[in-house]
Amino acid sequence: MIQVQNIRKDFGLQNLFDDASFLVGPRERVGIVGRNGSGKSTLFKIILGEEYLDGGSIQIPKNYTFGHLSQHLHFSKPTVFEEACSILKPNEDGWLDTHSVEAILFGLGFDQESMSKSPELLSGGFQIRLNLAKVLASEPNMLLLDEPTNYLDIVSTRWLARFLRSWKGEILLITHDRKFMDSVCTHTVALYHHKFRKVQGSVEKVLETIAEEEELAMRTAENDAKKREQLERVIERFRYKAAKAAMAQSKIKALERMGEAQTFTTEQTLDFAFAESPFPGKRLFQIRDLSFNYPNGPKLINDLTAEVFKGDRVAVIGPNGRGKTTLLNLIANELKQTEGEIQFNPNVQINYFGQTNINRLNLDNTVEEEIQSACKDSLRGRARTLAGVMMFSGDAAMKKIRVLSGGERSRVLLAKILATECNLLLLDEPTNHLDMESIESLLEALENYGGTAIVVSHDEELLHAFAKRLIVFDGGRCFVFNGTYQEFLDTVGWEEEREVTSIAIEKKVEEKPKEDRKARAEYIATRSKLIKPVEQKIQKLEAEIQKYEDKSAALEAELVEASSGTDGAKIAKIAQDLDTSKAKTEELFAEWETASAELEELKEKYPL
Repeated sequence: MIQVQNIRKDFGLQNLFDDASFLVGPRERVGIVGRNGSGKSTLFKIILGEEYLDGGSIQIPKNYTFGHLSQHLHFSKPTVFEEACSILKPNEDGWLDTHSVEAILFGLGFDQESMSKSPELLSGGFQIRLNLAKVLASEPNMLLLDEPTNYLDIVSTRWLARFLRSWKGEILLITHDRKFMDSVCTHTVALYHHKFRKVQGSVEKVLETIAEEEELAMRTAENDAKKREQLERVIERFRYKAAKAAMAQSKIKALERMGEAQTFTTEQTLDFAFAESPFPGKRLFQIRDLSFNYPNGPKLINDLTAEVFKGDRVAVIGPNGRGKTTLLNLIANELKQTEGEIQFNPNVQINYFGQTNINRLNLDNTVEEEIQSACKDSLRGRARTLAGVMMFSGDAAMKKIRVLSGGERSRVLLAKILATECNLLLLDEPTNHLDMESIESLLEALENYGGTAIVVSHDEELLHAFAKRLIVFDGGRCFVFNGTYQEFLDTVGWEEEREVTSIAIEKKVEEKPKEDRKARAEYIATRSKLIKPVEQKIQKLEAEIQKYEDKSAALEAELVEASSGTDGAKIAKIAQDLDTSKAKTEELFAEWETASAELEELKEKYPL
């Protein structure tokens, strides 16, 4: 168990944590949410000893190990496979479990050919994936994962979620992908107003908790303001009347006891809309037999034919390196196709948010100057307004582009796009550097946009909310799917996942008993007699686990509250009860795992 107790951290005048506390219990997978710049990554650095605390402490058990995704790339082995295996330790028999490493590499998108490549020849994204594979294979006590999906495609992200759900240790996870976080984590911690708020459950649950706290704080502030106003009126009325002097003094003391007036503030959120230009037609453009490959490279796009109409919501999906960004560059006329053609309606006006476009910002400009360069009019107020919309208010608008983070530069590019009317939006991975709240604003802006939008994304939450049609890169093909992302998963699915499912179905069909009706009935009865008690046992264990997890969550809250006091005996008692509850949870988990394994064996032995 890791205990973050009353920590404080300041950077100059910026306060990140102020007397903030939370606990991470055994086997807990905890998601950390908060606005960009709120201190999530700094928390990781403090836990790893890379940053110091200005107050409080973080208690870590002896010999407890961490695995974290370092941004520093250093490889010492000649091949990808050897590099990934370099972190392995021999088991009791002296063997290295290289099969697990191979499975992790395949899950993260490496193929057989890349196993023998030099790590130095990999792209930057795949070098990060190799680092991630080493972290996962090292089996530390706790994983610290900061935006692990940023360099993964959809298929690898789905695999990583399955891998993390089966992780035996603890996890602290930072990600902008709410669907990914909710699918992995057992608990969520929100960093809000310099404090930590932990709940058991999803991001939505912790946001609901914060919303309730905000409402209570707002009502309290309003009530305090009314009381203060009443006291001030009484004091002002009777201050100079001798007969009421005692009462006036009493009210003055009551006002002093209330302290300074508390102001209620909410954190700033992006609130913007894309500017639409009219489009007097139905079809924006038509793609005919489109093919593309770089010189001496494989074909990334082969014989793609598609039409895009007014109001379309098109998502371009597929594994990395297959041609998604290339397709957007072709549509934006930043590349020339090898074969085929793209015919545009002459009224099409394009706005392109691309991965390379962020690198084209003028580093010597201020935020305001860079946004101003995209404004048709010369009015400074327009650029200032857009800077404020993108959370660069006041002096922040005068920052140079060169000192901004990747996320801040993305917001500048978004502001430039907002400055220009268009009827065709091209967005390439627009969520990569945005926090969850900003992604919600982006989705709302896309929903309200009257023009046509084409988005490249591996964010499944965005795909489910946005896409009405798909252009799919998968299995060496590029094709159009006329339906939502969920319909694609239900009817077509990813090739890699189809292969796994197909193997499982074929195996089940081969082993399926072929007795006559009477024998089949006897078989079902025997199967039910063996399996049903185990299923009932698992249900009972799950209910017990839930009970003790709820108890542990309540004790954690008590411990955090008690830690602010001086009653050592009370703190020790709560901590002891918490340890007992966690130990019981672990014991029940062990029973559950044994029973679940038994159930799987029975289902394999007695398939339906």
